Amino acid sequence: MRWGTGSRAGKHTLEPVRQGVRAHMGGFAKAVAAGLGLRHDWGSQYRAKAFQAEIKWLGIRSTPAYVGEPECTGVAERFIRTLKEERTYLNDFETLDEAPEVIGAFVERYNSGWLLQRHGYLTPARARQKLSLRAA
Repeated sequence: MRWGTGSRAGKHTLEPVRQGVRAHMGGFAKAVAAGLGLRHDWGSQYRAKAFQAEIKWLGIRSTPAYVGEPECTGVAERFIRTLKEERTYLNDFETLDEAPEVIGAFVERYNSGWLLQRHGYLTPARARQKLSLRAA
């Protein structure tokens, strides 16, 4: 199979997008996330036809990072680093099934309780709410 033509990787990469759209846009329908941009690198899973078609259907604008400029995905990279330092490295998981609960609790606390400078010292949830009100 040629890279970027609809590989299984693109389909698996969509699941976090679907979860986020359902949780923050109130459902899953055509153009429900209109105006949202999705920053990603140039990995084949993000270039896959299935991935690109679904985010387009949802109304999400694809915003690939500049080649050779890793700082373009810096916010996501920093979050993953924090998640690893705060949860995955500190937990001795007996099974992989334990990880989603621990990680989910961290993500919930991060979104609802962490005050971030880049959001003007608002939580991510409050910053998202403010942006949604401005867009309406």
